[in-house]
Amino acid sequence: MENENFEQRTDLSKLNAAVENIKASLAQIIVGQQHVIELIIAGILADGHILIEGVPGVAKTLTAKLAAKSIDAQYSRIQFTPDLMPSDVLGTSVFNTKTGEFEYKRGPIFGNIILIDEINRAPAKTQSALFEVMEERQITMDGELYKMDEPFIVLATQNPVEQEGTYRLPEAQLDRFLFKIDISYPSLEEEISIISRQHQQKTADQLEHINAVLQGADIVALRQTVRGLHVEEKIIAFTARIIHETRNNKSLYLGGSPRASLAVVNAAKAVAAIAGRDFVTPDDIVKVATPVLRHRVMLTPDKEMEGLTADDVIAQIIQKIEIPR
Repeated sequence: MENENFEQRTDLSKLNAAVENIKASLAQIIVGQQHVIELIIAGILADGHILIEGVPGVAKTLTAKLAAKSIDAQYSRIQFTPDLMPSDVLGTSVFNTKTGEFEYKRGPIFGNIILIDEINRAPAKTQSALFEVMEERQITMDGELYKMDEPFIVLATQNPVEQEGTYRLPEAQLDRFLFKIDISYPSLEEEISIISRQHQQKTADQLEHINAVLQGADIVALRQTVRGLHVEEKIIAFTARIIHETRNNKSLYLGGSPRASLAVVNAAKAVAAIAGRDFVTPDDIVKVATPVLRHRVMLTPDKEMEGLTADDVIAQIIQKIEIPR
């Protein structure tokens, strides 16, 4: 591949050291799930929000909490429930008896790293409260604009929609997540390791030995590095072809939007940087295409009845397109 002849134009040593530190920090607690950890790091570097899905008990929340604790920034957690109101997330105006005026009391969404646990247990009204802040990094309240401090990352967990007491997230909400990461059950060997570690642990707090390895300002600087990575025209065309095919596939009635195209390229840049390269390869595009697209495309009802999944269709689309060399 001609990319192999490129000279390194961007110094990625700081970024790679930071990534290794985060990986080592999370590996102290998390058994396996290397692919999940790498995607979470890539999402943070690509300035994207991340949705983590899995059945109860597969360490979704723990993984998100560990990722948050490895960054020294303002952390906030919101537990979504069916009775949660938008004001419980965004904040509300409170009457100050001393001044005789209403004052805006900020909600828990104000922070750098926001963990939203079980996001699909709240109804659509509360979900819609997140639209503006996730896309535009700002909140409009009583005619006033409140900008979020950088970095601003939403890490959300959800149970599969077949689980009791869950709501399907609106498409507009799903589209605001860079990645949807599926966490599956561990292998037998991994489960044995999980039990052994827990048995040998002397303290109840798993997180007490995890220290922050990055400052919030470091994240902002590393994102600038990632944005500057080289992407060839043929890689851009390859990405556009994949997204275009999702809109013209008989198995799908909803394809990817232009936001999906941008998300694939931005995520591929982050994956390339993590691999120590300052240029994007077709393999990077293929690697991120499924987690970027699986929540943005929707199967036709008959294909869903057949047991086909979004991951299957995305894989079929990529196989049909000639990979640039």
